[in-house]
Amino acid sequence: MPLTASLHPLGGAALSRSRIGAAALVLVVVVLAAAPFLLADATLGVLGKALIAALFALAFNLLAGQAGMLSFGHAAYFAIGAFAAVHAMVAVDRGVLWLPTPFIPLAGALAGGLAGAVFGFFATMRSGVYFSMVTLAVAELLYTLAPNLQGVFGGETGISSFRQPFALWNFGSEQHVYTLVLVWTLLSAGLLWAYTRSLFGRLTIALRENEKRLPALGYNVHATKILVFAVSGLFSGVAGALLAVSNESANYVLFQLSMSSSVVLTTFIGGSTLFLGPAIGGFLMSLFGHVVSDLTRSWLLYQGIIFIVVMLKAPNGIAQWSLDWVDAIGRDGWRAAGRLVLQLLTLALAALGLVLLCELCATLFARDYAAEVERTGIWPAISVFNRAWLPTSPSTWLMPVMLVGAAALVHWSTRRLKVRP
Repeated sequence: MPLTASLHPLGGAALSRSRIGAAALVLVVVVLAAAPFLLADATLGVLGKALIAALFALAFNLLAGQAGMLSFGHAAYFAIGAFAAVHAMVAVDRGVLWLPTPFIPLAGALAGGLAGAVFGFFATMRSGVYFSMVTLAVAELLYTLAPNLQGVFGGETGISSFRQPFALWNFGSEQHVYTLVLVWTLLSAGLLWAYTRSLFGRLTIALRENEKRLPALGYNVHATKILVFAVSGLFSGVAGALLAVSNESANYVLFQLSMSSSVVLTTFIGGSTLFLGPAIGGFLMSLFGHVVSDLTRSWLLYQGIIFIVVMLKAPNGIAQWSLDWVDAIGRDGWRAAGRLVLQLLTLALAALGLVLLCELCATLFARDYAAEVERTGIWPAISVFNRAWLPTSPSTWLMPVMLVGAAALVHWSTRRLKVRP
């Protein structure tokens, strides 16, 4: 499977995409490697969390995208890897274990892989929606038990420890932690890529394409599924361990359903049919969450809207959508470029109108705002886009309608340029 090509590459088009993707990948790696010298510690922390989300999405997609087994509880192996890493850090701090900080993620890998093999044994006895329900049940079971297992998960407060220095690295600065996360993310992504190129990687795709034919070829389907599940759990454990090392702690909330649903959403937003598609989705949506959550309480609503729009307009993910437009521009030139600009303008206008409407309604129906109106009898102005909007003014509610109407008009005009990716 080419690095940026579909799981079903199509000749020369896939080759061209692969070259473009390889060049873009090199550029991204160079930028990420230069980040410690250019960015502040707070920004590096956010970037490190985005890399962890990208690795988690890649590990999840090995199971969901390549093997065709959709897990609704994959946060369980992410969390188990995180707790294993913290326990390893505690053991190192007490002198019970010798394991340098750069190798702490190995503890998460071991724990995630073992948990994936054990729970995968039971989950893979069923296929389809039944498999998904079993994985969800396992994650919810662990989420329920974790607060009560004080010795293992630290109860409701979780477990914390400190990163130990190693050689010239004291891991007290964000640059050192970010570098560790980047190296492990690139190493794990490389190993996952090598896995997809191996014979067993091809067998993983065969599970998705036609599981019933594998026994006729002499393969044990159940054992194959368990191994794929274990490998996915292993790399999920690495991602969880990196988060634990970064935060110097782990809490049972890592088991909760929102963690599992988040990786599902980001994987399909990025594109499950491309190797790096889930990583792109995980990275971008993690950055989106960190940035937008500081601006509005409705950021989860916007994340859901993004998912809906992507599924409706680009069901193969934004990575595949981008490559399709590269092909269209190379084939049709300025007409395709013009249509792309108009399509992006449509999205921008619709997004502005929708955000304005959502923020107005969110503030208007908030308890604090309602209490102030009841106390003073006055409807205060609502600040959106650094501008005050009066809820009692018709122009306030007319503006989102005009923006959405302008988006619809631009969308209609794109039909004049009959070029599709």
